[in-house]
Amino acid sequence: MSTKYLPENKYFLYTLASLIIIIAGMIYARVLLSQVLLAMFLSMVCAQPVKWMKKKNVPNVVAVLIVFIFIIGLFFGLSQIIGSSLSSFSENMPKYEKNIDEMTKSLIVFLHDRGINISSDRIMHTIDPSKIITLSVGLLGKLGNVMGNTFTIFFMVLFLLLEIDSIPVKVNAIMKNKKTDKTASYITTIVKSIRHYLSIKTQVSLLTGISIWIGLLILGVDYAIIWALIAFLMNYIPNIGSIIAAIPAVLFALIQLGLGGAFWTMGIYITVNMVIGNVIEPKITSSGMGLSTFIVFLGLLFWGMILGTVGMFLSVPLTMTIKIITQQNPETKWIAIFLGTQKEAEDILEEKTAA
Repeated sequence: MSTKYLPENKYFLYTLASLIIIIAGMIYARVLLSQVLLAMFLSMVCAQPVKWMKKKNVPNVVAVLIVFIFIIGLFFGLSQIIGSSLSSFSENMPKYEKNIDEMTKSLIVFLHDRGINISSDRIMHTIDPSKIITLSVGLLGKLGNVMGNTFTIFFMVLFLLLEIDSIPVKVNAIMKNKKTDKTASYITTIVKSIRHYLSIKTQVSLLTGISIWIGLLILGVDYAIIWALIAFLMNYIPNIGSIIAAIPAVLFALIQLGLGGAFWTMGIYITVNMVIGNVIEPKITSSGMGLSTFIVFLGLLFWGMILGTVGMFLSVPLTMTIKIITQQNPETKWIAIFLGTQKEAEDILEEKTAA
C-alpha cells in the first residue's frame, strides 16, 4: 500500500470525521440546540419591530418589553383557542362517530348493489371512526407540543433582544484583524437573509392561514380556526408542509360533511396553495431563496433528522446559513454553488467566460 495515499487525502478524511462528530453531537444535544436555534431565529424577527420603535425614540428596554409581552399574549391566545377547540371536539365526538357509521353503511349498500360483497365488520375495522378522530386530535396535540415548553425559549428571546446591539460589537472585538470587515459583512448578510426569508414566509403563511379560514367558514367546516392555524404553521415546512396541513382538515370534513364536503375542502387547500405558492409568493420573494428545489427538500430531511420538528421548520434558514458561510471561502465555494440554483451557476460560468 502506498504511503502517499494518506497524506493526499488527510484533509478530506479529517473533514469527514469532524462532520460526523459534529452531527452526532448535534443529535445528542437536540433538545437544547433546538431551543437555542428557535430563540435565535425568533429574536431576528422580533428585532425588526424593536429597531422601529427605537427610531421613534422609545427606550430599548421598553421596546423589548412591548414586543415580549405581545409574543406571550399571542402564545396564550393561541393556546386558549386550541384548548377550547379540543374540549368541544371531544364533546362532539359521538356525533362525528355516528356520521362515519352512516357513511360506512351507505358504502356497504353501494358495494353490494354492484356485486361486491364485503362484510360490514371488515369495513368497520378498516374505517375505524376512532382512528380518524384520534389522528385529527393527535395532530392538534402535536401542534400544542411544538408550542409547549416555551418559557426557556421566551427568556432566551428576551435576553437576546436586550443584547441585540452588543452582538456586532462583540463580533468585531473578537475578530479584530484584517478580516474584520469581511467577517462582519457576511455575518450581516446571514442575518439579513434569514430575517428576509422569515419575514416573507410569515406574511405568506399568514395569508395562507386566513384564506383557508375564510374558505372553510364559507363551506361550514367546524373548527375552521384550528385548521387555519395548522395551515399557517405547516406552511413554514417546505414542500410537504401544505400537504400535511390538509390531511386532518379533509378527514374532518369527511366526518362532518361527507364525501362532497371532503372534496370541496381539498379543493380549497389546492386552490389556496397553488395561487399563493405559484403566483403571490414568487412576486413577494423576488430573488427567491437562492437554493435549488432538491436541496430544499434534502435540507428538510437532514435537519428534521438532526433537530426533529424544529429542524423541519428551520431547514431553509439553516441551509441558507451554510450556503452563505461556504460562499466566503474559495476552498468551500463549490459547496455554495452546489446548494444554489442553476441560474447562479450559469452566472458564474458567464463571468468566467467574460473574464
